[in-house]
Amino acid sequence: MDRRDVLAMLTELATLTTLEEEGPQSFKVRAYENAKQALEGDSRNPVDLTATELTKIKGIGKSTAAKIREFVDSGSVAKLDTLREKYPPSVVELSRIPGLGPKTLKLIRSELGIENVEGLKAAIEQEKLRTLPGLGATSEAKISKAIDRLGLAGKDRRTPIADALPLAERLVADLREVDTVVDVAFCGSLRRFSETVGDIDITVAATDGDIVMETVRNHIEAHEVILSGDTKTSFLTAAALQVDVRVVAPDQFGAATMYFTGSKAHNIALRQRAIDRKAILNEYGLFKVDDEGETGDLIASASEPDIYEALGMVFVPPPMREATGEVDAAADGELPDLVEVADIRGDLHYHTDRSGDGRSTLAEMVAEATSKGYEYLAITDHGEDLAINGSNREEMLEHREAIRALQADYPDMTLLYGCELNIGPNGGLDYDAEFRGLFDYTVASVHSHFDQSTKDQTARLVAAIADPTVNSIGHLTGRYIGRRPGIEIDVDIVLEALFTFDVALEINGALQRLDAASSVVRRAVDRGVKLVINTDSHHTSELGRMEYGVLTAQRGWAPRDQVVNTWPRDEFMEWANHRRSQT
Repeated sequence: MDRRDVLAMLTELATLTTLEEEGPQSFKVRAYENAKQALEGDSRNPVDLTATELTKIKGIGKSTAAKIREFVDSGSVAKLDTLREKYPPSVVELSRIPGLGPKTLKLIRSELGIENVEGLKAAIEQEKLRTLPGLGATSEAKISKAIDRLGLAGKDRRTPIADALPLAERLVADLREVDTVVDVAFCGSLRRFSETVGDIDITVAATDGDIVMETVRNHIEAHEVILSGDTKTSFLTAAALQVDVRVVAPDQFGAATMYFTGSKAHNIALRQRAIDRKAILNEYGLFKVDDEGETGDLIASASEPDIYEALGMVFVPPPMREATGEVDAAADGELPDLVEVADIRGDLHYHTDRSGDGRSTLAEMVAEATSKGYEYLAITDHGEDLAINGSNREEMLEHREAIRALQADYPDMTLLYGCELNIGPNGGLDYDAEFRGLFDYTVASVHSHFDQSTKDQTARLVAAIADPTVNSIGHLTGRYIGRRPGIEIDVDIVLEALFTFDVALEINGALQRLDAASSVVRRAVDRGVKLVINTDSHHTSELGRMEYGVLTAQRGWAPRDQVVNTWPRDEFMEWANHRRSQT
């Protein structure tokens, strides 16, 4: 157990307590959220701290500290176990549907006996929701539409990547600590960086599979073991997400990870290339096949690059393995020169506690950015139109002076005085044009009015894009994967506007967003739209989001040169200033 497990426990406790307390603003919910934020900002491992030491960390009270110690010492928390019984995964899934807040959820459970999405859909079809206090035909229609847009209408449930990836990363890290393990990786759609996953696949290369299987069966996340053998163990987590862990010999690891990463269509194309070369490809390796069709000598198996090379291809990064042209491109040596994390020279969507939802100071956020070796950094706190989190003119001018003063301490990194502008329902922006012209860099984003028509949402974005004080468009649709559908827009019209006005499209690395989606990124690449990959960090712990943004960019076939924050500082500043010189 380590800090990641503790943070995951606090996150689940806050989620379920929100349902219990009928709102996110209750004292208990805020206590768990504050404790999580406090631990994120503390460099020590909470597992090693006593209850007394935990309470000395600002933001952690005695009750929460006791629960952390209970979790560390016993592997469970009685309060959490009680809440899990009361709010099973099917109910938590319901709570993520827009229009079903904790109070409404309690009402439909008590009055209509609804416990899952299937029951909710049936109640909507029978027009039962509209009979309840506070609901009506309009609410019923909105909830029905949200179910469809969130992909909850089918039988197969999928888990948002923001929930699945942290769990997979914890499991991989824990398995690396097993003595007999040589290598380990999560595979499947998660490794391809799909926005949602059906389950988690993990492949382990080990010299002793029995020890690995025992470790998996006894893992803290193994809520219910549903299958266990010599080479594979499957279990369900408390959230009913299935995890499959397979053990292979170390010399088969490359072939196994390739096979279990998929996609199915990509694997079929590879197997056909193998057949064309009188070979056979499976999860154990690439083998020769003789004239009688008998399997012969091993050609490659230990590493994926070796297998691709033996098939006459360059290596295909996992996010691209969707059979959308990558096999032929790899065979012809025509894969794009994809952007990588090492190419990123700056972050251009970056918050401090000047934003109401920021949790780290300006000094802390800038200091953390130096560890990434950035050449430039845009501090983009919220504008005044975002009433709760924004800053008025006077506050922004004070903020500018603080940024200018801090610049002297960072001669190797250019600090840009920026702003995240709020795009209003008609495309209007914060402040007046003259004041917006004072910013060095801006990102404009949608934060409200999600129910407008496609035509109005498209016009709204185009109006913002056309404004010469806007350098980029942030989190294009405003979606939260699996929780809130984004606005509906005419993508081609928006991309044309971005290209015409030379405004960059953001790939937001926050796992719950990954917005613009990889499918939109692919279309933007084809149109020649400039891209920018940002973390949208609100705390020093969130800079790792850059990797997720880059993986989304790779999934969208984004070449390095098309991403503006891979450019050298002088080149980037010339582009940013040229755009703003039009004001």
